[in-house]
Amino acid sequence: MLIRLLRTHLSPYKKPITLLVLLQFLQTCATLYLPTLNAHIIDNGVVKGDTGYIVSFGALMIGISMAQVVCNIGAVYYGARTASAVGRDIRAAVFDRVQSFSAREVGHFGAPSLITRTTNDVQQVQMLTLMTFTLLVSAPIMCVGGIILALGLDVPLSAVLVAVVPVLGICVTLIVRRLRPLFRTMQTRLDTVNRVLREQISGNRVIRAFVRDDYEKDRFRGANTELTQTSLATGRMLALMFPIVMTVVNVSSIAVVWFGAHRIDSGGMQIGDLTAFLAYLMQIVMSVMMATFMFMMVPRAEVCAERIEEVLGTDSSVVPPSAPVVELRRHGHLEVRRAGFRYPGAEEPVLKAIDLVARPGEVTAVIGSTGSGKSTLLGLVPRLFDATEGEVLVDGVDVSTIDPKVLARTVGLVPQKPYLFAGTVASNLRYGNPDATDEELWQALEVAQAKGFVQTLENGLDSPIAQGGTNVSGGQRQRLAIARTLVQRPEIYLFDDSFSALDYATDAALRAALAEETAEATVVIVAQRVSTIRDADRIVVLDEGRIVGSGRHHELMADNETYREIVLSQLTEAEAA
Repeated sequence: MLIRLLRTHLSPYKKPITLLVLLQFLQTCATLYLPTLNAHIIDNGVVKGDTGYIVSFGALMIGISMAQVVCNIGAVYYGARTASAVGRDIRAAVFDRVQSFSAREVGHFGAPSLITRTTNDVQQVQMLTLMTFTLLVSAPIMCVGGIILALGLDVPLSAVLVAVVPVLGICVTLIVRRLRPLFRTMQTRLDTVNRVLREQISGNRVIRAFVRDDYEKDRFRGANTELTQTSLATGRMLALMFPIVMTVVNVSSIAVVWFGAHRIDSGGMQIGDLTAFLAYLMQIVMSVMMATFMFMMVPRAEVCAERIEEVLGTDSSVVPPSAPVVELRRHGHLEVRRAGFRYPGAEEPVLKAIDLVARPGEVTAVIGSTGSGKSTLLGLVPRLFDATEGEVLVDGVDVSTIDPKVLARTVGLVPQKPYLFAGTVASNLRYGNPDATDEELWQALEVAQAKGFVQTLENGLDSPIAQGGTNVSGGQRQRLAIARTLVQRPEIYLFDDSFSALDYATDAALRAALAEETAEATVVIVAQRVSTIRDADRIVVLDEGRIVGSGRHHELMADNETYREIVLSQLTEAEAA
């Protein structure tokens, strides 16, 4: 997964990667050449007392060192830029895919996990990419080059390398195999911490209302402790890595000095060559240590890449049309034909064989008990999810074939739980129509019965709105959401229990103003309050996902027991009549 992910997102950066590899090759070659020059200075300059030789070769070493520094700076620069660009591209790809998800896919992954995958997981892959460009590219060059040059200095002494390199490889492999499952558990438990923290921040008022502070502290402490324990287990494994490597390095250095001294004593080796051999041994071991450091990061990056690919490989159940319809008659005629909806793996469908027609200039109401499928029915129209059976038609065209932007302009939905974005009143109202004027905004606010409280705010339309609209009341949030849809001026208005937080007087005033504003549009209202929908042109009664009645208020009161029970649970017989 990791290799496939990086191959996909590194392909646009072939030129900077090629330049980076060239720079790393040059700086590594320079690093490898310096011990040989040092050996020449010792053997031909220091031992023989030739100062001129020392100065000339010393100047050459300085020049090569400067070239090494320049190449290294260039390699790090291009590596950092490329790694950052790859991280940006992966984040954008994950974000775009999440934006295409329907409610079904978002619910499957969960918001906390999607946030972790978009931020922390991408960061791990980006960091591995950076370390690969800055460390791993030069490591094999240095290791192979060091071995070749060491063999050139003294073949018998190079037998030490035959023992050192395999031992290091075996130790690193054993530790890395233990790290991978630990990193997978760590990312999962990081998701859990994010989920618990998100719930506690969002549900702060509920926690305080029920005085569950201690319970929530224990819950967070439990999730935090699990993450800590996994992190400690991972840290203990990582802590073994460097002591083992350094032990092998020190033992091998002692062995080189020991055997090298005997080689010098026998005349088979010069002092400068032994110094250079020690330098090459350190370079070989350092390259292995750099690779070791990379291997420490690889298991976690692999797990993160799998989680990222899981998101990127998930297709939305709401598929954009291949040949979209880009123009409608703009009459706002809505028809649902034998539509049904079933969640994956569910035993029973949420909606079954729904037939519904809503015409321009009419108000169609949908009522039913909790869980009867009212909100799901409305969600089929703007394609929050697609019907698993039947069709949903707007102006005679199946919504699954309409261009999403055209459908968004045609259908305006005020959800059951209205959401406001961080910004201002004006920026939220212009969400569906960025070109709306201030006059249009005030007009929409007046119809939504929100003009009064917005005028009392210090900055009016420019007053700040917190994320989620938490700095306004539930009723004010609903009215602003209704005004936002009015600014959009769609042909079809869908109100999903959008008046539940309003008092009766505001509800009545809002419905009266809406009737004038939406007189020529198609209006579909889902409501629990009978008083909200009793004057509708048509009332549809849902029960357990099926339509069990349709008609006007007085007709349903006379011959529909389900509707009658709902009405009489809220009104007296006299009020209902």
